[in-house]
Amino acid sequence: MLQLTVRTDRLKTLQTVLDETNGVLSVAAGAGAKVWPSGFNALDEALSGGFRAGELVLLGAGPGLGKTTFALQVARNLVASDYSVVYFSFEHDNHSMLERLIVMEAAEIAGSAAVRLPAVRDAFNMPQSSDRKMEGRLFGTEGGVEAVQALQGYSERLHLHRSSGAETDVPSMRLTIEAIREHTGQTPFVIVDYLQKVHAAVGSADRRQSARLPEDDRITEVVEGLKDMALELSVSVLALVAVDKSGLAAATRTRTQDLRGSSALAHEADVVLILNKKFDVVARHHLMYNTANAEQFHRWVVMSIEKNRNGVDNLDLEFRKRFEHSRFETDGGRVQEELVDDRIFVD
Repeated sequence: MLQLTVRTDRLKTLQTVLDETNGVLSVAAGAGAKVWPSGFNALDEALSGGFRAGELVLLGAGPGLGKTTFALQVARNLVASDYSVVYFSFEHDNHSMLERLIVMEAAEIAGSAAVRLPAVRDAFNMPQSSDRKMEGRLFGTEGGVEAVQALQGYSERLHLHRSSGAETDVPSMRLTIEAIREHTGQTPFVIVDYLQKVHAAVGSADRRQSARLPEDDRITEVVEGLKDMALELSVSVLALVAVDKSGLAAATRTRTQDLRGSSALAHEADVVLILNKKFDVVARHHLMYNTANAEQFHRWVVMSIEKNRNGVDNLDLEFRKRFEHSRFETDGGRVQEELVDDRIFVD
């Protein structure tokens, strides 16, 4: 006789959900999904407060447009506001992340005059320095010492995971998140940098086999796993995504269909954000009749909300690049100019 085994932890009646919600509300706590604000006001407004528990958010862009810069700045904004974050980094070592955070934090403190990345690297590489500690080496720089002190204030809330494409898979991410939650009592915001690097073996115990799987199959396995993890652990996952060759052509606007991998990316994601150079996607007439505009547009990126299951989509926001300080300005807004998918290149 066929017997069905039901996991009761997954099965609840609506009445149970109603009772649980009333129980939470009765002690004056929030009963809605947990929300992690990005710190970018225009984006948080469009996303009804920020990134929500149970959601998978994809951020796609070509190389050099600031995917990691944006993700690390979101992490900094969150931990500076007492949230917990875990950053799975497949591309950057921990020391590189630290240098970027120092420069980013220094700009928050000292503004445009703040110490820049080359100066921080020079200070760390100085072999004959009499002071071997970070604060001593950064003494005399604009905001450098204060930045290190600020980082120390929130350092326990930012967890950096040096991830490996040969070993770090979704199950290991899940274990890491559960360990952080058990140790700190906080559910961390999750950043994956980047999705195509996550290990996947699609039903095989042999990790080496994943290298022989078609890329679409690997990416499908990973994106479905990240979405399941977001739901089951009630976390929000921001995963950075590389784009295909179709999204790298000059003066062509990158879209959701240009994300590298299977259609599962767009299907599984709750929110899809796409970055483009503003100069490449504004309509030609904005460049032809105002050369000052052309120069100005080089300094901005357009962040398009191309999918949003729980709110507004087809919305184009803009943020000014401050890459000399490893950051964007957070007070962006809606794009006012006409945008196009492609145009004749004008320099």
